[in-house]
Amino acid sequence: MRLTILGGGGFRVPLVYRALLEDSASGAPGACEELVLYDTDRARLGVIASVLAAQAAGVPGAPAVRIADGLDDALRGADFVFSAIRVGGMAGRACDERIPLAEGVLGQETVGAGGVLYGLRTLPVAVAIAERVAAVAPHAWVINFTNPAGMVTEAMSRVLKQRGLKQSGLTHKGWGARVIGICDSPAGLVRRTARAAGAAPEGVAYDYVGLNHLGWLRRLTAPDGRELLPQLLADDAALGSFEEGRLFGAEWLRTLGSIPNEYLHYYYFTREAVAAARAAEATRGEFLDRQQAAFFAEAAAADPAGAHAAWERTRLEREETYMAESREASGGWQRDAQDLDGGGYDRVALALMRAIARGERTRLILNVPNGTTVPALDADAVIEVPCEVGADGARPMPVAAPDDHQAGLMLSVKAVERATIEAAQSGSRRAALRALALHPLVDSAAVASRILQRAQVPGLSRP
Repeated sequence: MRLTILGGGGFRVPLVYRALLEDSASGAPGACEELVLYDTDRARLGVIASVLAAQAAGVPGAPAVRIADGLDDALRGADFVFSAIRVGGMAGRACDERIPLAEGVLGQETVGAGGVLYGLRTLPVAVAIAERVAAVAPHAWVINFTNPAGMVTEAMSRVLKQRGLKQSGLTHKGWGARVIGICDSPAGLVRRTARAAGAAPEGVAYDYVGLNHLGWLRRLTAPDGRELLPQLLADDAALGSFEEGRLFGAEWLRTLGSIPNEYLHYYYFTREAVAAARAAEATRGEFLDRQQAAFFAEAAAADPAGAHAAWERTRLEREETYMAESREASGGWQRDAQDLDGGGYDRVALALMRAIARGERTRLILNVPNGTTVPALDADAVIEVPCEVGADGARPMPVAAPDDHQAGLMLSVKAVERATIEAAQSGSRRAALRALALHPLVDSAAVASRILQRAQVPGLSRP
């Protein structure tokens, strides 16, 4: 199996390689034999390749690592394409966060105005990648981790469904599903909630519905059929034992009757989240920009072992400070040691690839086209739900219908995603303004207009 990573100079690539090494060591057939890295930043790519060399030292059967000469070279012959690009780098993310905060609204990478700005900058590049996949690697499966993951997956799916079929002559009925979005948040939520309820995460069944970074865990069932959430929601001590319980608080979780994805903290505690972000010395993007610049400078001057040690030290600091502002806004607390391993999306990606490549059926929460799963949304809307995954791809499983609150928020945010895709595709400033102004976390059309003006998004060339 050949895996290509677009954004191969990204800081978290060694997490993916770690998962591949563990898979190779297991001796299971169909393990990855070659990892191809592509990135527009050759210096960062070289540093990450050095870290991977240290990881592979002494590991029998470690996948070979090759640096591609260009995008087409990276795609050609790939079985899986892992898209983890960051258009504009961390400096772009910092701007996406600072500009909204200056207007008194949330500045965050994927949520609110910051997410819209990031989408406007990222979508044209993601669509161009999808076009090259359709032309050069029509049989490859695209695994998208590029944020904002929901709208990027939907935009790429449109391209592969509409253009890839014509170019390749394929008749595979599931062609549109050959791009699948992944996120580690839902898997982490299920894992932490199960442990808090006294159950093994591997054995529970669950009901989860939403969009990327906007979902709710509404049922958790033990192997013997017992429903675990009611008892958990009634137990203050158990709720205070895991991240989401501390983040949202027992009273609000009992009011909702479900456990929300951590990113819903920005929706339910908006005032507190904005205040904490504005009071912080640096935004998350500014912190990561400085942190990664220091890491890449140190690692570039080190041998592979030294580069790997610097990466591990930096990774731990990154995990310890994840969502620090939200934790500060909810009382201030440290992340649990078991959540600092850094494994998340890499394990989801590996499980997804294994299921498709080996026909090992599994169940994962993924970003896929809706079909008829959520009646309030059309068939092509990308949603985040449990899926049955096998050799033919990912099929969304039936879930309970969203309640009025959940459906309303999903519809509202989906309208924002669609307007962002329209703006990126057509260059329409009005569509971009609509995306910003209609977001539930932007409280004024005038504020949305000023944010758009200050952001100076390239490519918005028509009304």
